[in-house]
Amino acid sequence: MAEKSNMRFLRRSEVPVLIATLFLSLIFAVSSENFFSAYNMYNIMRTAAVYVLIALSQAMVMMVGGTSLCIGYIGAMSVVTAGYCMQNLGIGGIEATFLAVLVSMLCGAMNGVIITKLGLSAFVATLSTQFIFKGLVTGISKGFPYTVLSPNYTAFGRGSLLGIPYITLLVIGILMIVWYVFRFTTVGRRLLATGGNEFAAKMAAVKTNQMIFIANILSGVFAGIAAVCTVSMNGSGQPSTGADWMLYSFAVAVIGGTGLKGGVINPVGLAIAGFLIVIIKNGLVLMDANVYFEQTYLGMILLVACSIGVISQRITAAKRRHQFRMEQLTKSKP
Repeated sequence: MAEKSNMRFLRRSEVPVLIATLFLSLIFAVSSENFFSAYNMYNIMRTAAVYVLIALSQAMVMMVGGTSLCIGYIGAMSVVTAGYCMQNLGIGGIEATFLAVLVSMLCGAMNGVIITKLGLSAFVATLSTQFIFKGLVTGISKGFPYTVLSPNYTAFGRGSLLGIPYITLLVIGILMIVWYVFRFTTVGRRLLATGGNEFAAKMAAVKTNQMIFIANILSGVFAGIAAVCTVSMNGSGQPSTGADWMLYSFAVAVIGGTGLKGGVINPVGLAIAGFLIVIIKNGLVLMDANVYFEQTYLGMILLVACSIGVISQRITAAKRRHQFRMEQLTKSKP
């Protein structure tokens, strides 16, 4: 089973990310007087919250040793569902939200069935469903946005409590639940065990296929919540929503400390990484940087983060091997 240390509230690996976030905030604040304005901070908090949800969607499958290439199009399915229900069917905002998240959950369940029952790799399965979901989104919406939405629906995405956006408060609550589940519940520990060492988990009577299925369902749910929050925030349902989610999902998840090979997840790290990515994007805009190279900057950040993660794992493994050798030498001495 996975060790509880994998779900500590704040690990040392998140400290450099936190320092980088604070350091960049200081640089952008000096470079632009508008960086710490109330309006800009409000937008940063909202956008970072959505990015954290997107990263949670990816982290769920990464945690069990998989990956998902269709997160963005699961989100687009939710956007089209919510928009179609409100604009074409006249359904209220709450009901439309429920149906949108339900559709995304079913999309995640579809991935889980393909992976566990058909035996396809997560990469192949989600690559295939990516095209299926994309085709459905285009076919249903015809590429046109949904603009006739319930007033209460948009009020949530644009409202705040004591200056903190409702979306941010929602994500804080979700992160607390996620932390509790993976820190204290049996299901959470079994999910981590499946990603940490699937063979060992099976030997410990963990139903690993069931855990992989659950992880994919959770991935779909978080993608759906991110989608409905985006629609509520923007005030319209754009079928193109989710087109750039794959990069952000990996960037925030990896920088936030989610294990590339599974078995590790840290909600606090995801929150910090979400703010880091948004601050970089926001700061570049305020500094009049060439936004056409934004994807290049983010790709480089992801590459560096992955490299640091791999190097850190190798250093840790080397230290453990050295410690093991020293213990063996100590025992062999008369």
